Amino acid sequence: MKTIKFYGLFLLAFIISAAAFSQETVLATAESTTPAEASATPAKEEDEEEAPTFSLSGSVDTYFRTGFGYKSIAPGTAFANQKGFGIGMVNLVASYEGEKVGFVGDLVFGPRGRDAVFNTPIGIVNQLFVYYNLSDKVKLNLGQFNTFLGYEVISPAVNFHYSTSYLFSYGPFSHTGLRADFSLGGGLEAKLAVLNPTDFLEFNPVNTYTIGGQIGHSSDAGGIWLNVLYGDQDGKLVKDDYFPGMEEEDLFSGGNLFQVDLTTGYDISDKFYIGLNTSYQTIAAGEQFTAEGEIEEIDGDATSFFGVAVYPKITFSESFALGLRVEQFMIKKYHLENLIGLDDEGNGSVTTFTLSANYKVGGLTIIPEFRMDMGSEESFADKKSEMQKSLSSFTLAAVYSF
Repeated sequence: MKTIKFYGLFLLAFIISAAAFSQETVLATAESTTPAEASATPAKEEDEEEAPTFSLSGSVDTYFRTGFGYKSIAPGTAFANQKGFGIGMVNLVASYEGEKVGFVGDLVFGPRGRDAVFNTPIGIVNQLFVYYNLSDKVKLNLGQFNTFLGYEVISPAVNFHYSTSYLFSYGPFSHTGLRADFSLGGGLEAKLAVLNPTDFLEFNPVNTYTIGGQIGHSSDAGGIWLNVLYGDQDGKLVKDDYFPGMEEEDLFSGGNLFQVDLTTGYDISDKFYIGLNTSYQTIAAGEQFTAEGEIEEIDGDATSFFGVAVYPKITFSESFALGLRVEQFMIKKYHLENLIGLDDEGNGSVTTFTLSANYKVGGLTIIPEFRMDMGSEESFADKKSEMQKSLSSFTLAAVYSF
């Protein structure tokens, strides 16, 4: 495995050379950063030092979901997958913002929160990090924070659509590690991070690390962000760990993961906004134990997924907007075996159309949503438990932000 120092130099060179690109929030409605991350960035005056502040914010959400003629009510994406009336989560975000230092403590309670932090035994800490402003250009963050990849986020108060995309559901949710944020001037921004393997939040059980990077540009009209992740996610095999009769899953180890992700969103006019997310993730074949307990490279193809989602939105008034999500998501070589139906070579795809409205009354947002998922293979069960290629569903959600 290459050294962390090499990764860091590689990504730093990558960031400098990619200065035309850019992610974390797509405008005020940007669905690629969390409320906690946004509130954690201290506002600064050039000639006046602001007093430290403490704030408490968050949201609660609940929903009703039904399918049309299906036993499997919801698609295989994250969150809000129960039949009938259900609850999402309570999200409480406490933050302290000082001139030099601060912290964010982001707690989640309920099914959506447990699903978001699935690798932790208690499952209530969504984010917990401290930061130190080395200067007005560089900020260090240490702890657990939501991913900087992708367009959608865990908090339903930030997403326009209540259901989530396949790209969000099978990319990273969160990271624990050390991240440096750079303000390069002229709207340019960058990140460089050393992280635990994806979604290992409380500790690192496999003793390998992942490198992450971002280069972005933002303005009052929107922004564009290019993101990368690279590293081993399940550890390396160790010869001394082998013994006859090991569990089959312990005989193999996947290779390095590489993911590149592009997120962008702009106001085309006062009424019309469009966002886009595209992402490619691949994992090398890796290594395995032989019958004699030796370690050898697996002679096989890398697995992968690729997806693209477009997010047009029309704002009719301060209280009402209508948005569409169109997504194409493709799997190669059994990359995600249990998500959708795959052919004999482990390939498959799903196309999704999601139409949502947002009606706001004070801090409450009511979200009626129609969604259609169409797979290349049979992926969804009907009332007779027979598999079909498509699934249509309706969700009515209520999200209160404070």
